[in-house]
Amino acid sequence: MRKKLFMMMVFCTTLFTTNAAEADYNVIPLPQSIAAAKGAPFKLDASACIVYAGADIQMKQNAGFLSEYVEKITGVKLNVVDKKNKKTPAVVLTIDSKIKGKEAYRIQVSNQTITISGSTAAGVFYGIQTLRKALPVVAPGEEVLLPAVVINDQPRFGYRGMHLDCARHFFPIDFVKKYIDILALHNMNVFHWHLTDDQGWRLEIKKYPKLTQIGSMRSGTVMGHNSDVDDAIPYGGFYTQEQAREIVEYARMRHITVIPEIDLPGHTRAALAAYPEYGCTGGPYEVGHTWGVYFDVLCLGQEKTYRLVLDILDEVLDIFPSEYIHIGGDETPTRRWSECPRCQKLATDRNIPMKKIQAYFTNRIEKHVNEKGRRIIGWDEILGGDINQSATIMSWTGIEPGEKAARLGHDVIMTPSSHLYFDHYQTQSTGSEPMAIGGYSPIEKVYGLDPAPDTLPESSRTHILGVQANLWTEYITCPNQAEYMVMPRMAALAEIQWTPTAKKDFEQFKSRMTRFAKLYDHYGYVYAWHLWPERYNHNRSEW
Repeated sequence: MRKKLFMMMVFCTTLFTTNAAEADYNVIPLPQSIAAAKGAPFKLDASACIVYAGADIQMKQNAGFLSEYVEKITGVKLNVVDKKNKKTPAVVLTIDSKIKGKEAYRIQVSNQTITISGSTAAGVFYGIQTLRKALPVVAPGEEVLLPAVVINDQPRFGYRGMHLDCARHFFPIDFVKKYIDILALHNMNVFHWHLTDDQGWRLEIKKYPKLTQIGSMRSGTVMGHNSDVDDAIPYGGFYTQEQAREIVEYARMRHITVIPEIDLPGHTRAALAAYPEYGCTGGPYEVGHTWGVYFDVLCLGQEKTYRLVLDILDEVLDIFPSEYIHIGGDETPTRRWSECPRCQKLATDRNIPMKKIQAYFTNRIEKHVNEKGRRIIGWDEILGGDINQSATIMSWTGIEPGEKAARLGHDVIMTPSSHLYFDHYQTQSTGSEPMAIGGYSPIEKVYGLDPAPDTLPESSRTHILGVQANLWTEYITCPNQAEYMVMPRMAALAEIQWTPTAKKDFEQFKSRMTRFAKLYDHYGYVYAWHLWPERYNHNRSEW
């Protein structure tokens, strides 16, 4: 009897002194509804498994990602199976047609089962992201408990993008994949890949091999902010079509669409260096060393220019299955066209002013893309011409051009440079910061953006497809710096994209961000510490 009593005392003592770590469902982005449920928590250990329903390959991939995430964060390895055993604790991934919204999901946690359901595999994937971020980062062997809960959630916007400029500085394939993984962590579904510019052409085009043989390599790079000093060091790189397809597939598995950008008809100095006959002056041209806007652009008065562009786009369309193709269209000076007899003749023959011939070019390009079953996106400067309503506008010079485009019936993606250019500084104390282009966009400013304000009529608000931030890389030279510039501002962007305005609260966000940063640390990401002055200042004091 005494032995039994002693064993019971030991059991009770162990029970009440066990230091279990609990999941916290207040993640980033914040779900729309988190309701505590009755019952004991789910104990996460190796006795549990992950069950995916049916033979859907995407659901099987989702299960594999969840298993990988859980093991990385907690050290617990969960086996993936396609059928549930009633006696085995399980995380069940399932399709539920009753859930409204193609990216909506529901999480239900009880003591024996965690069910993540969505009307599509993408919805289930976002439920997985929430569960992943709710998990505590623990030491191996530490017990993990997930309190009983019901979470219902869906995104505010269908387009949730992040951009990476690989033209000014080239980033290796492994980093591009890592960047996509970071997007997935933040519930983003579009990777905007900027592949061509004055300073480098980064995508193999088989019909025009000199685009990468010549256009991908510059013989030097300006030092500092367009100083008179050039480093005279050859710099370049490009992605083969096979590598580009690899990136498309890597992103697709994570429910992310890759939208390529081929900048036209300006920002084409690298292309002209390879094929000077397509410029107004005939060259010679050199791949750009300095940043900014070049006067040399494609000659629109030559019919062969259109053949060049359409040939290029046909190969791009074949590589990238996305609905949208981004054709740039920004910062295109008209000086060369005004001086070019062929462009002057085009303007006269078409009875259009010189400043409108870019619209003529864009409309021809768009017609070709539309005939292939696709759509174009252009920067908001293309609104300066008579652009077809089917063109989607990416509003970067401010909110106002996007609002104007929406009123005109264009679909719009908001990416105002005032808030969402992550090549801007994150602090006004720039002396100890890596070099940036300028500007000041701290995380609280990013968080405060409302891309579809109530001041916009409802009929226009429906045209706001979503939101994107951009990382231009004139001064971003390496992967670590790229990570530093986007995080944690990407977390603020995630809440703009996903969370209803009424649920946003910056002070509460900061608290959640402190916990989220532990996940950044666990993955070894490089990120800015300005949100935590005590941490930032302590680190500097150690110098």
